[in-house]
Order: sequence, then C-alpha cells, then structure tokens
Amino acid sequence: MISRKKFITSIIVVIILTALLTLTASNFFALEIGDKVIVSKSSYNQLRSLSIKYSKHEYLQDYVKKNFLFESDVEKMMDGSLKGMIDALDDRYSEYMNEKDFDSFMESTEGSYEGIGVYITPSEDNYILVIAPIEDTPAEKAGIKTGDKIIKIDGIEFTAEEMDKAVSIMKGTPGTNVTITVLREKKDGTQETIDFPIKRENIRIKTVKSYMMQDKIGYIRITTFDKQTDEDFDVALKELQKQDMQGLVIDLRYNPGGLVDVTREITDKLIGKGIVTYTQTKDGERKYYESDKYKLGIPLVVLVNEGSASASEILSGAVKDTKSGILIGTKTFGKGIVQSIMPLKDGTAIKMTVSEYFTPNGINIHGIGIEPDIVIEMPEDALYGYEYYDQDIQLQKAVEIIEKSLE
Repeated sequence: MISRKKFITSIIVVIILTALLTLTASNFFALEIGDKVIVSKSSYNQLRSLSIKYSKHEYLQDYVKKNFLFESDVEKMMDGSLKGMIDALDDRYSEYMNEKDFDSFMESTEGSYEGIGVYITPSEDNYILVIAPIEDTPAEKAGIKTGDKIIKIDGIEFTAEEMDKAVSIMKGTPGTNVTITVLREKKDGTQETIDFPIKRENIRIKTVKSYMMQDKIGYIRITTFDKQTDEDFDVALKELQKQDMQGLVIDLRYNPGGLVDVTREITDKLIGKGIVTYTQTKDGERKYYESDKYKLGIPLVVLVNEGSASASEILSGAVKDTKSGILIGTKTFGKGIVQSIMPLKDGTAIKMTVSEYFTPNGINIHGIGIEPDIVIEMPEDALYGYEYYDQDIQLQKAVEIIEKSLE
C-alpha cells in the first residue's frame, strides 16, 4: 500500500504538471524543481530553435542599422518583414496590410472610394488580374474587361508582387488622369497590349439596380455584396412586388463577391429552409449559414459568367443545389475559399485564407467554378444588362424560361 507521504507527493507533482501543461498549451513538457525547470529534449530543441530565429531577426536589424550605407527605416523594415512572412505562404489571397492598406480595404467594404473602379487579384503567373470592372465606373467605361492583366500604370511595369503599390497609384486624386496598360487574350489565343487613358473619380458604388420588364418579370442586378447590399436588395424587391412581380431575374455577372453574411441574407429570401453554404477549417471545424422556410415562390433565373466570383458563387451554388431557380450564362470564376481579417493593435491587419466553403450539396468549387444549367456565350462585343436587352442574349433566354414557367 502506498504511504500517505508518497501519495501527497504524487498529488503535488500531478498538480504541478497539470498547471505547467495548461500554461504551455501542451506544447512543452516541463517540471519545476526549486529554481530549475527540467524539460524534455524535444521541448528544449523547440525552445532553442525559437530563440535562434528571434536572435537572428534582432541581429540582422542591428547589423543593418550599423552597416547599411544609407538611412534605414526600422518601421518600414518591420512592415517588410511581416509582409514577407505572409507572402511566404504562397497564397494570393492572404496578405499583411499596413495601416494605409487596411484603411483602404475597410473603405472598399463601405461601398465608396476614390480611383478607377476595378476589382483585381494576383494571377497564377504573377500578373495583376482583373476580376471585374465595377459597373458605371471609369474602368468599365474605358473598356477594361474581366481577364485583363494589368502590366503597366503610367508606363511603369508592375507585377502581382507590387499590387499594393499599384493599387495606391490607381486610386489617386479624383479628376486626375492615369493610363492603364493591359495584356488581353483574344478568342483566337493570341494576346494584345492595350492602353486605357482613364480619369479618376469619387466612386460611390450602387450595388443594386432594379427594373420591371415585360410580363411582370422583375430584374435585379447586384454588382457586389457590401454592407448596404442586403438592405438595398430588400428595397428593390419590395418595390417590384408592389408592381405584382410574377418572376425574377437576378444578374450576378461580373460580381466579384463580398461579404458572406450579406450574401446569406439575400439567398435566404430565395431558397427556403436549408443550408446556404458552410465553411470548414483545416481542423475540420464547420460553420453553417442557413436560411428559413420563407422564400419568393416565383420562377427565378440567376445570370452568371466568368466574372461571378466568391460570394456570387455562394448564392449561385445554393440556388442550383436546392433547385430553387435556373442558372444561365457561362461558368463562374471559381473562388471557393474564405479570408478572415485580423486587425492588429497598431492599425495594421492580416488578411488570411482560413477556410474553404461548400455549396449545400457539399461541393467545393475552388479553381473549378459553377457550370450553369443553361450555357450561353455572349458575343465578344455585346453589352449586357437590362439597358441593353436587345443585345443581351443571356437575359433574353432568362425571360424566355420564366415566360414558359408562367404558362
């Protein structure tokens, strides 16, 4: 039988180990004896590795300060170090944002900013890729298109690695001019270089436009999903319902995405009770975005194309999987991952890919896109939207489908 003294000693050791394991989040096994701490060899090697890394960082900073021929900016060096750390993840959607970049990012989610009006992303071949020009902005009016690769700004070459700098130059002062040079792939597979002189503007993005078309078929175009979009959508929807709307076309062409919660609010009105989408982290943790039982209950068509990305694909995927409507157009962009913003105390932030999202049927469309139920290619130079109905063969098909349903 164990003695009382040994039993008490065992309990004390267990308490110490439990406390240490809790404090170190199970990363290190350590035992404190007097003024000494005993750790396992593997824990010691981990601590030593961390110490070497941080010592190297401090050593290099000190070395530059003492030996660099010119003036050095320590704050700029630290920013560069943090940016390099995130860039090393080799994920074009993850980035470190300094205070200016973060302010600019937050401004864009509010739906207003200064510049030319274009959504961009790094391409796989290190170009600045245009996801979509924003409707009714200088970029769209000038002729910039989805798939264009920005290679020069005012004659200076830029790559995806310099996208932050490129964005700050493109924004500029309203009323001033900037020339954007793009590399565009033609349908025959060849490429051409085009210069677009553009005047910068104060841009207030109107994300929702609505019209009543023939046979009481409503039309709502959503250009992006920002903080106001769900409220604007509600207003547009109610106005069309007052006019006895019998069918609805939602136009998501060239909509690059936006806020997931806003997208869920809109999708909730379309598909009835079920799952809009769910996200999953690398640890398998899932978050579900659900809708209630209430929905429009009228024929629905959603228009999509290669410029429909991210949140647009969440709405499109939910409509398609639940058979709540018909998708018409061309295959979507294929962005099935989610980024989270982590603001830091000094006003900077990290945007990082933290999960992937799935359609209600458990499909991840990243790098694949969503195939419409009815595929229709637009003529190369045709304009799209309600205002150009006579040219928009995808919209014409949507109206035809709804009219047949109403019969």
